[in-house]
Amino acid sequence: MSFKEEWAQHKAAAAEKSVGMQLNRLDAGGGGGTPSGDLKVNQTDLAAVGDNAYKLYQRLDKDGDHAKAASEKAGGALKADFALGGALTEVADKWNGQVNTLLQSCAHISNHLDYTQKAHAGDEIYIATSFSVTELSDGFDERTQR
Repeated sequence: MSFKEEWAQHKAAAAEKSVGMQLNRLDAGGGGGTPSGDLKVNQTDLAAVGDNAYKLYQRLDKDGDHAKAASEKAGGALKADFALGGALTEVADKWNGQVNTLLQSCAHISNHLDYTQKAHAGDEIYIATSFSVTELSDGFDERTQR
């Protein structure tokens, strides 16, 4: 069997198994029922996501470039005699760029969730101190008397 024939068979098998993309609906095959209400997130959930993003950032910052120095040294040594040397150096550079992108993303998530938590806490305080129950009741009474 040629490579093209085998590849065509694998593509056909994968297409049969593929469920495709589903947007704005549950899987008809036993998902959890009809969705109801709005998406709800509490501060504990946000704090957990931010905490995990920060932990990932710390771990990736420490371990993400673990092999960078060795790869660059090997690439430099091999460059003079083998084409592989230049390729190894380029892969190390690309890897470093990807690690930096992921670090920036983790920092952005963590910082944004910290900011969001503080901003919403400030909004809650403002709302709680700006309105009194009497003012709200008087406003509703005015509307019903018109």
